[in-house]
Amino acid sequence: MSPIAIVALSPSPRHSDHLARLLIEVVADGGSVGFLHPLAYDSAQRFWHDALAAADRGARIVLAAFEGETLVGTLSLLLDCPPNQPHRAELAKMMTRPSHRGRGIAAALVGEAERLAAQHRRSLLVLDTASEQGAAGFYEKLGYTRAGEIPDYAFKPHGGLTGTVLLWKRIEPVTQTA
Repeated sequence: MSPIAIVALSPSPRHSDHLARLLIEVVADGGSVGFLHPLAYDSAQRFWHDALAAADRGARIVLAAFEGETLVGTLSLLLDCPPNQPHRAELAKMMTRPSHRGRGIAAALVGEAERLAAQHRRSLLVLDTASEQGAAGFYEKLGYTRAGEIPDYAFKPHGGLTGTVLLWKRIEPVTQTA
């Protein structure tokens, strides 16, 4: 087992195929990340193209976890909030390859996202996760607080509705010193 390296991705065709295949694999496994199964390769490619373009504009940070050359997980930190919310960011699209779950990859991705959020002077992180088979318990173990649940929020990848759990966490932003 190689150590996991977490990096922020920039627009590059180098990772495009791996990102698309990870998204398809996670959706096929039932991951509720905004897509339905079966997910077409070109739709997955388009999503990542747009996400990395947003990263290039500074609207989000796309983190990738690699084991050697293998992409094993991703998490996005959404920074593009309305003008009255410059103090917050949102965690989105947490995905870990099913074969690599339970190895601390997701926790490492969240830790890096929190560190980067603090560097961007964000003091509040928010996220949502599916009520059924979602990761609310995982986030609560990392110090996130459950704010509530919205029923019938979205379709599950293989059909049927699921609610979503809203969570939040305060973090200490990095302040600039003179």
